[in-house]
Amino acid sequence: MQNILEINTVADYLKLRNSRVLHPLVGIVDFNYVDESGYTKPEYDGFHFKCFAIFLKDAEGCKLKYGGKDYDYDEGTLVFMAPGQNVEFGDYDPDYKPKGYAMIIHPDLLLGTDLARKMNQYSFFSYASHEALHLSAKERKILLSLIDKIQYELEQNLDKHSKKLIVANIELFLDYCLRFYDRQFLTREVAHQSSLENFETLLNEYFNSEKPRKHGLPSVSYFAEHLHLSAN
Repeated sequence: MQNILEINTVADYLKLRNSRVLHPLVGIVDFNYVDESGYTKPEYDGFHFKCFAIFLKDAEGCKLKYGGKDYDYDEGTLVFMAPGQNVEFGDYDPDYKPKGYAMIIHPDLLLGTDLARKMNQYSFFSYASHEALHLSAKERKILLSLIDKIQYELEQNLDKHSKKLIVANIELFLDYCLRFYDRQFLTREVAHQSSLENFETLLNEYFNSEKPRKHGLPSVSYFAEHLHLSAN
């Protein structure tokens, strides 16, 4: 990347999006209220974050590279960045209009909290993760309700309870994300297992019929056609 924009603070990102800074260590951007002057400029190739960043995407387009590899990030997904990481933009689309939410969390917010000790458990913040979290409608509703609660706290006058309530809701948000990621991979594992079982059944049926005598060994395309899979 040639031109990396440094996101050192919560204010750096919120000001880029022309959004109000309500708290120095945490902020939420609702892209429904961001005009064109707050969109990403084509002169930037990417961001370097020194904060945690979570993006809920509600629009098609905007391809990313994360850790030097393409990131599976499309409409209706969540993507996570950790301090010290770079995200590179794909081809710039001048007609792209971002929709969704961003939550930026400075590490100092977590100092002295249980969440600070748990952050390494959320593996989706790692460069090793190249797949965004794809949300169901119910999962999205749960996470948006927590974003609303965090935003509510940010709009109140800060008091001795503010940090505890904000961090507690962030922790709950991340715990739900961990559950939803597990669901995503479990669903895929079940689907994969189902395909294997169907393949085994089809194989047994083939060899218990007259087909081997007439056609010889089955081809890859034979199984692909019957299992509705690609032969490649």
